[in-house]
Amino acid sequence: MDACLRSGQQPQSVDEAPRPPDEEGLQTDGSSGPPGDSNKIEPSLQSLQKFVPMNYASYTQEYYWFAGKRIVIQESIESYGAVVWPGAMALCQYLEEHAEELGLQGARMLEIGAGPGLVSIVASILGAQVTATDLPDVLGNLQYNLLRNTRNHTAHLPEVKELVWGEGLEQNFPKSTCYYDYLLASDVVYHHYFLDKLLATMVYLCQPGTVLLWANKFRFSTDYEFLDKFKQVFDTTLLAEFQESSIKLFKGVLKWD
Repeated sequence: MDACLRSGQQPQSVDEAPRPPDEEGLQTDGSSGPPGDSNKIEPSLQSLQKFVPMNYASYTQEYYWFAGKRIVIQESIESYGAVVWPGAMALCQYLEEHAEELGLQGARMLEIGAGPGLVSIVASILGAQVTATDLPDVLGNLQYNLLRNTRNHTAHLPEVKELVWGEGLEQNFPKSTCYYDYLLASDVVYHHYFLDKLLATMVYLCQPGTVLLWANKFRFSTDYEFLDKFKQVFDTTLLAEFQESSIKLFKGVLKWD
């Protein structure tokens, strides 16, 4: 249910996470299974699957281990939104290690740019009420991964919603009914033309008490320019840094002065 309606394998290291195409190509953890077929949704999930995955030819099954669970993610290198990026691994690790401190049981969370869904899955397994958002063409595979990994395994089945940064916010996420304890974002900042709309979306979705957890691999000068703008509107704390992989994890609380 959407938060708007309510007020042995070891984890893969961050440095082993998939890299963007401009960084030596995509890598896997070496345990990928047979390619998936987006047209063959498991019968038990069909009644819940509102969105149909894109028909990519290059789907693979990638395996992760977080929160004591083996997580299977259908990924494809044909879309940035169908790959687990390094920032997601870092954020999952942080959520797992600080679940009690963060009070994740029953916490209302929204993930911005959820991609194939790993972060939202981990947050759900840890007890959060999660709304996973992304662009329309990403939602099918996102929902497929969420359902196959959380159905009958979590207290709260994650909700999937379309979110185009900077568009339809008041209509689709009215502040009167949409309150989130946490916003989650990972590797949403890279070389694209929507950084101002991303920041505006982050600001809009925050209300008093909302904490934003943002993990990102810093690759370009524009990433640091975004960080400077981010610090102007958010009280910002560096929670973790992985220097070898250039990943930083920040906590942001919107300035209300």
